[in-house]
Amino acid sequence: MQDKNWTIEIKPKKKLLDIDIKNLWRYRDLFNMYIKRDIITVYKQTILGPLWFIVQPVMTTIIYMFVFGGLAGISTDGMPQPLFYMAGVLLWNYFTAAFGVSSNVFVANAGIFGKVYFPRLIVPLSGLTSNLIKFGIQLLLFIAVYIYFYIQGAPILINWSIILFPFLIFLIAFHAMSWGLIISALTTKYRDLTQLVSFGIQLFMYATPVIYPLSAAPEKYRDIIALNPLTPIFETFKYSCMGCGSLDWTGLIYSTIFMCITLCVSVIIFSRTERNFMDTV
Repeated sequence: MQDKNWTIEIKPKKKLLDIDIKNLWRYRDLFNMYIKRDIITVYKQTILGPLWFIVQPVMTTIIYMFVFGGLAGISTDGMPQPLFYMAGVLLWNYFTAAFGVSSNVFVANAGIFGKVYFPRLIVPLSGLTSNLIKFGIQLLLFIAVYIYFYIQGAPILINWSIILFPFLIFLIAFHAMSWGLIISALTTKYRDLTQLVSFGIQLFMYATPVIYPLSAAPEKYRDIIALNPLTPIFETFKYSCMGCGSLDWTGLIYSTIFMCITLCVSVIIFSRTERNFMDTV
């Protein structure tokens, strides 16, 4: 009997949480290529190019200052309005960008998925990473604005909880990815869900303390807003770098558990969908 040494073994998936870590590492070059594509091609034929990474949060912050800070008169807990709104915009932009990439995995990559095999999780994971680079550029802008107001004598103060910042970004990234993967699996059959999700994510911002501190929310709605797993993340970030907001350990633990559960569920649904999604896309 001839001895055969196989280089690749194809076998059916049997476990619910079947994540092929070895193949994810084996296709790391493709992972890097997706990151490069996401960063370069988006603004390749634009006039301002990468400057849009800075223009977008600046323009959004100015609009929020005019509408919510000026017309609506919403409190910013005594913090300078540009700094307060930019802190919320910084995190929210990363969440929506990561969610957008993850929620469109199957539909946007149907042509590639139907021709070549590679671990499908590379696409949403590369989306998280590429958007993290954009986030880093916007974070530098936030730091510059922060230093300006600090020099001006604004009542802002960094405290020890700033060490939680990497963990907060980790939570936001995988909240976005897990929710996005579930939506992506559903949109393979129900395309009109895409329009509903786009509208829903805009409304969801108002249920998250992006443009207001939790303390400024009406008391009867405060507990409902606190159920949002993103709420303790935004509140902790603002507390750690400005001294406003609150540090709620119970909320952070709740957000972490919620993320772990939804991530497991999303990977199961994603794994099941990728086996036969070409029949429905």
